[in-house]
Amino acid sequence: MRLCLWSLVVFSQATVCLTTVASEDRFEIKVSRDIEFAKLDDVSLKLDLYQPVGAEAPPLVVWVHGGAWRAGSKDSMPLAALVERGYAIASVDYRLSPVAKFPAQVHDCKAAIRFLRANARLYGYDASKIGIAGSSAGGHLVAEIGVTNGHPKLEGTVGEHPGQSSSVQAIVDYYGPTNFLTILKQSTPHGLSVRVPALQLLLGSQPDENAALAKLASPVFHVDKSDPPLLMIHGDYDPQVPINQSHELHGRYKALGLPAHLEVIHGGAHGGPAFYDQARIDLVDQFLTTHLREADAGGKTSN
Repeated sequence: MRLCLWSLVVFSQATVCLTTVASEDRFEIKVSRDIEFAKLDDVSLKLDLYQPVGAEAPPLVVWVHGGAWRAGSKDSMPLAALVERGYAIASVDYRLSPVAKFPAQVHDCKAAIRFLRANARLYGYDASKIGIAGSSAGGHLVAEIGVTNGHPKLEGTVGEHPGQSSSVQAIVDYYGPTNFLTILKQSTPHGLSVRVPALQLLLGSQPDENAALAKLASPVFHVDKSDPPLLMIHGDYDPQVPINQSHELHGRYKALGLPAHLEVIHGGAHGGPAFYDQARIDLVDQFLTTHLREADAGGKTSN
């Protein structure tokens, strides 16, 4: 186990630097907070940018937080260990479901990706190949974003960079829902107590009341051969999002011969330290290295 001692140095109101003292060489982490990437009327959408100090043009990963689409914030970003290893990570906020219904959340995250591409030279990361990662509701959103590049109903018009691509070249989905037409049937009573009101807020109805909207919001119905590589991490004792949700998306990928891996955490529930321990960080690092660092400029890799 690597022991770390964190120190915090404030450079400005918006920028801090996290320094790691460790038994291995790691990059220091510079954090630039509250960067506005879009504005809708009086709503300012912001992101936090975590950068490895001294890394030249590091690959970029966009982090999307969970919280049943109705809570949570960009402040919760559990992948600092990847920044230490040389990745830049942008943790983004999006309009929550009490404020805006689906597909606003997808529109906002895609706007963040376009902003990040447009400003790559300013901030110094490599935006030709972008990974996207998220947990729970954020896992759903990153899968949805990853498999819907160019979708006319899901791109949206948020932000000031419509000419930039919102495509991503790798997806890391931590225990996210993937099929709203099956999730309630698969859920435990506890899961239903969380998921039914959350879906009502997100969709404005239950999935069986508006099947077309539920399908639009479900990644499994968008998968095609152009989609980027996928890594999923899910606990087989998850009481909120049934592991069958990840099995469904994994099955769609494998049926098309697309690169996909489902990492099952045996005994794992809905999140927790086991999802971000060294073994899983190594797994995510290897996946991103293959599909971001070693891939060609188009983001394509061999199966």
